[in-house]
Amino acid sequence: MTIRLLRTLVTIADEKTFTDAAKVVNVTHAAVSQQMQALEADLGVALFNRKTRTPELTPIGHQIVAKARVLLSDYDNLLPSVLGDGGLSGIFTLGVMRTTLTGLTPQAMAALKFKYPEIGLHIRPGLTATLLTELERGNLDAAVVTKPQIIPVGLAFRELAREPMQLITARDEVENDPVVLLKTRPFIRFNRHAVVGALIDNWILSKRIRVNETMELDSPEAITSMVDAKLGVSIVPALAVKPRHGVPVKHLDLGPDAPYRTIGLMHQENQNKSRALDEVFGALAHVIHQQ
Repeated sequence: MTIRLLRTLVTIADEKTFTDAAKVVNVTHAAVSQQMQALEADLGVALFNRKTRTPELTPIGHQIVAKARVLLSDYDNLLPSVLGDGGLSGIFTLGVMRTTLTGLTPQAMAALKFKYPEIGLHIRPGLTATLLTELERGNLDAAVVTKPQIIPVGLAFRELAREPMQLITARDEVENDPVVLLKTRPFIRFNRHAVVGALIDNWILSKRIRVNETMELDSPEAITSMVDAKLGVSIVPALAVKPRHGVPVKHLDLGPDAPYRTIGLMHQENQNKSRALDEVFGALAHVIHQQ
């Protein structure tokens, strides 16, 4: 039994299928199957019920996955705990929202790497809900997310900034009333499954506005490009850190009751990479405060 086999097992539990797990661990489906057969032989138990179309974990398989998560966490934190460097010389896996990929994240992480060149940064983009799940599973050390209504037990949230929602439209649009624009122009919706998408939808409903939705996207760059091409208007966050080479569009304030999202750094309450967490948070906060 090796750490590699346990990591593959946990990945299967997270991804639900051998095929999806194989993509995550960068091996073939056949290799994943062989690894699990080897692990079952080492342990002397059946981890999967292979009578189903998609192999499912057996009851003992679920118990071993739970123990394996603890072992993997201890293994990943072994060096930081011994060296006492708080994770500044090892791998730090950071989840980030896609809206931060062209502004906040690259600037902050470049500053962090300049200060601590030994730290190994792994960046994983995703929606807030997905990133929170990965945090709870122990697959991320921290994540830049939108603050959820309820913070999951065992996780801590450090606020970085509040980003109000704003309407964007093409630069040569003559109308400046957001409500009129939403009622009369095609609407490009921010992914409704994202926390931001829900905030925007709730505000639109509160204003009793009926929009003519033409598309739904989760990339702010894609939305801005569509708006610039005069394919509609949209509501997006006023980013705390703007992209350095953003598409020029018109930004309109939604008024005093505009919804906003609170972004921050989320992480597990108890872990050995405390110094790395503090430095990551500090780098993010510094870039925001420089704006």
